[in-house]
Amino acid sequence: MTDSNPQPSTQQQAEFIKQLKITFEKMPHDIELLLFTQKGKEDVFAEGTRQIVRAFRELTPRIRLREYGLDHKMATKYQIEHSPTLLIAPDRYGIRWLGAPLGEEARTFLETILMVGSGMSGLSDQSKKVIAKIDSPRQIKVFVSPSCPYCPQQAVNAVKAVIEKSDLISLEIIDIQSQPEIAHQYSAHSVPQAFANDVLIGMGAQSEEVFALSLSRLEPQTLFIPDSDAELVETDLLIVGGGPAGLTAGIYAVRSGLKTVIVERNVLGGQVATTPVVENYPGFTQVGGKTLVDILVTHALEYVQIFPGEEVIEVIPGKPFIVTTGRRRFHAKTILLATGANHKHLNVPGESRFSGRGVSYCSTCDGPLFKGRKVVIVGGGNSAVTEALYLHHMGVGVTLIHRKDSLRAQEFLVRQLTFSEIPILWNTEITEITGQERVESITLKNNLTGETSFLAIDGVFLSIGYEPAVELARKAGVALTPDGYIQKDGKHRTSVPGIYSAGDVEGGYKQIVTAAGQGSEAAMAIFEDVINPYWQKS
Repeated sequence: MTDSNPQPSTQQQAEFIKQLKITFEKMPHDIELLLFTQKGKEDVFAEGTRQIVRAFRELTPRIRLREYGLDHKMATKYQIEHSPTLLIAPDRYGIRWLGAPLGEEARTFLETILMVGSGMSGLSDQSKKVIAKIDSPRQIKVFVSPSCPYCPQQAVNAVKAVIEKSDLISLEIIDIQSQPEIAHQYSAHSVPQAFANDVLIGMGAQSEEVFALSLSRLEPQTLFIPDSDAELVETDLLIVGGGPAGLTAGIYAVRSGLKTVIVERNVLGGQVATTPVVENYPGFTQVGGKTLVDILVTHALEYVQIFPGEEVIEVIPGKPFIVTTGRRRFHAKTILLATGANHKHLNVPGESRFSGRGVSYCSTCDGPLFKGRKVVIVGGGNSAVTEALYLHHMGVGVTLIHRKDSLRAQEFLVRQLTFSEIPILWNTEITEITGQERVESITLKNNLTGETSFLAIDGVFLSIGYEPAVELARKAGVALTPDGYIQKDGKHRTSVPGIYSAGDVEGGYKQIVTAAGQGSEAAMAIFEDVINPYWQKS
């Protein structure tokens, strides 16, 4: 597996550690950690937890760790049944971690420690208002994976809720690799998933406010309407989307002299964040998708203010544009839509029912749960072949299903597929996905013969392409092409004066480098137009 964290310089590391030590010293509370393990049993997750905690204890004496066996009376006191289980400040909060805070989840652990030590949730005022209305207990379970870049956002949402209302809200963060039996019990075969009182309240990462509302109502929510007193931000350019196009545009716009902000509702980096390996980006022979995203985001943060986890709800045209998100309002002279594209669906019986229960759109996030099991990947392009190879090397039994008789993927990838002896079902489509609580089998149809067959399977990974995310464009009155992409001119201007587009939402070649190039083009065009607005010409 490719390392998902870029390596900071020695000076950056030293400065970060220095600031972290100062923060720990100023915290009003010590942090007691209780680790429960199965004595006499080698456990990589238990050892991983020890190493993480040891690293933090080297930074501050404020963190104390005690370890007990599952047969100890303390395990009985806290009703501990699984190894490893880490309790975090159990005298003040009901937070327990089943597994180890490794990989992406190290970020969750750091934020949790800081919140517990400070006793402050850091919730927005909007979220606090929602949490304050909860008047009965909420037992949260968040299923995560160390390889999932979306998971920290959802896990931290839950931690914030506990810190804010510790008398009624408790939390279990459950690593699906460490505790697969619990994941199977809840049919949590896709991460992140959040349950409250054993009711599913969130599949995938949610914004902080949407999570709080889901927790309050005990049902998944998709929209949060802010109160009228939301914060106001004035800017020259508001970029919607934090993928390669949006991040690059932000860098170029600020360097041109435009005050710029980026709003991203999901994970920064978009599709790239969940791409196992990128092999065609200039300057890198091979780089993990998340690594590349971290480099782009780190660069962009030197110039532009980013608002992650915020969804744009409304765009009102005018001078300026009035843009509303789940947390605040923006007044912007111009808008760049870099909203990217979403996964396409098969639209067959069983797909939506088993989404997150064996049907997945992200091998990086969900692949570890299927180690030693059998899955299929549907698709024939670069992404499908890359994900098939990724799962194969992880120890997952993979079969590729393609509706045609040849692959669209690059020859280099096809050769790797052949070398790895990954079987391919040609001219084949899935017509139904079946099972009880999770995926158990699929129905297949051969396009040439019409023959129908059945295949017992544990998981279905879909990589059949993307469709442009144009919902916001439609709301803003932006014209679309017959293919459903944003209609634009040579300078990325849309049909609405002052609104521009860049990246996959425009169609064309869906490549990271192409999106970045379009982002830079759009930013420079916007700069020229702000100085000399074309819409004011007679």
